[in-house]
Amino acid sequence: MNIVELFSLAAIWGASFLFMRVGTPEFGPVPLIALRVGIAALVLLPVLRSAAARAHLRSKAWPLLVVGITNSALPFSLFAYSTLYLNAGFDAILNATVPLWTGLIAFAWLKAPMSRPQVIGMLVGMAGVITLVSDKIGSGMPGVWLAIAAVLLATLSYGFAINYSKTRLAGVPPFVVACGSQLAATLVLLPLAILYWPTAPASATAWYSVLALGVVCTGIAYAIFYRLLEHVGSAYAASVTFLIPIFGVIWGAIFLKEEVSATMLAGCLIVLLGTALATGKLDLSSYLGSKVAK
Repeated sequence: MNIVELFSLAAIWGASFLFMRVGTPEFGPVPLIALRVGIAALVLLPVLRSAAARAHLRSKAWPLLVVGITNSALPFSLFAYSTLYLNAGFDAILNATVPLWTGLIAFAWLKAPMSRPQVIGMLVGMAGVITLVSDKIGSGMPGVWLAIAAVLLATLSYGFAINYSKTRLAGVPPFVVACGSQLAATLVLLPLAILYWPTAPASATAWYSVLALGVVCTGIAYAIFYRLLEHVGSAYAASVTFLIPIFGVIWGAIFLKEEVSATMLAGCLIVLLGTALATGKLDLSSYLGSKVAK
């Protein structure tokens, strides 16, 4: 059952890039994401039915606001913006760099020790990003480099949010964090969404994409993810990172007819190899050993 949930979660989150590519051109990045987090907050709202959950929400209002911005409002908007110039599969692959940023921030900010295999993993992962980005050189499409920068900033923001949550939201039930952060993200994005709301009415297809993003890719996906955390632990749940790019590329190729180049596949494999090393999923300690001193 756990493996089914893991693959379902990867398929859902991989599809989020597809839905953003469909919805963003009509809604614009900020209105689309405001709707996404707002709908997700409504889906998760029953979490707050208990007095204990509401007490956690009140006592941790500021950290939840920070997480709402850095784990949802900002990165979701940056990813949505990037889909105006980059395909869904490309975005899904770059999303796999989140564990690399998470480890790097933990090392620099929280003084977490980093083993030699982890350092190698970081370097390999960055080499994968360079390989992947090189596929866009000479494309001649305006805005591509800014879109790539937006994606990398989004993954960096995720990495910060993960470390911040560990230090500021320890002991808070995960579902409360999920619901509270979506409520916070909604409050932050609502004024901007009103300001940049599209003048032309969106198509039914775009609205379906919004509903899929909010209900399935955020609300239900969080429920699955935190269920996995509760039943099998963070290490197992985090392995979804390795599956998301696969589904992102598959959905983009099937439904949007996106081209999958050899360079793109090579970059994907190198990024995933680096992530596996950096997160300890691929253990080379028996060969390399020793710690890198801070």
